[in-house]
Amino acid sequence: MKPLVDDGLGGVATWPGSHRAAGWVRLDGTRRTTGDAERVHPLASVTKLLTTMGVLVAVQEEIVHLDEAAGPPGSTVRHLLSHASGLPFDGDVPIAAPGQRRIYGNRAFELLPSLVAERAEVPFADYLQEGVLSPLEMVDTTLTGSPAHGGRSTLADLLSLALELLRPGRVLADELLAEATTPYLPDLEGVLPGFGRQSPNPWGVGFEVRGHKTPHWTPAEASPQTFGHFGGSGAFVWVDPVADVACVGLADRLFGNWAMEAWPAVGSAVLTAAAR
Repeated sequence: MKPLVDDGLGGVATWPGSHRAAGWVRLDGTRRTTGDAERVHPLASVTKLLTTMGVLVAVQEEIVHLDEAAGPPGSTVRHLLSHASGLPFDGDVPIAAPGQRRIYGNRAFELLPSLVAERAEVPFADYLQEGVLSPLEMVDTTLTGSPAHGGRSTLADLLSLALELLRPGRVLADELLAEATTPYLPDLEGVLPGFGRQSPNPWGVGFEVRGHKTPHWTPAEASPQTFGHFGGSGAFVWVDPVADVACVGLADRLFGNWAMEAWPAVGSAVLTAAAR
């Protein structure tokens, strides 16, 4: 394979803040990075990807079922993971009936780990470590706070997670990941934090799905099947299963206008570079 002349990551140097790191990985394992790949960053809502993986392992082990009741009356595990349970951003009092609106929030991702911990009879952080982090050799990733936003990780570790999402098998079966990354109740409307109301606002079972949302934090050239998550700490992970590439970014600058412009631009360059 010829060396890449341009790895698509040059624009990362213009991101604000003192520390930023980014990288991408292809289906064949080829990867490129820039910045300190071992520096630990707060993940904010990218933590939800870790929690999703832990819950899906519990589904795979049949200690939890996607369509069992959980959360508000009429809601299921699947509703909670797809922000369709009717729960508000925080709190336990529903503001809509299950399946009626896409209401992004944290509470669902705090309820589900408690269910997994009860069934597995171990703390969720330990279950996550054994079922996800250790098999993927994510040695510097921790969950010490809320399972909705309390994770910390490195570029190197998140690229290991990204490769699993491109090429499942070490943790999740391909069929379960395919189900989880397919929009559930795809026509629901809702607000995508930072980007306003989206109609529709497709979401998978724990993974945000790009669909045809605009504006969006992933590159405009990404396929509608692209999935992942971003966090207010300046972190993101996206996976394009059509282009067979995944991209990770971390920064010590909170999400804001800079990210709305910078992330899609770098993503576009990454898609071009990874296709060579």
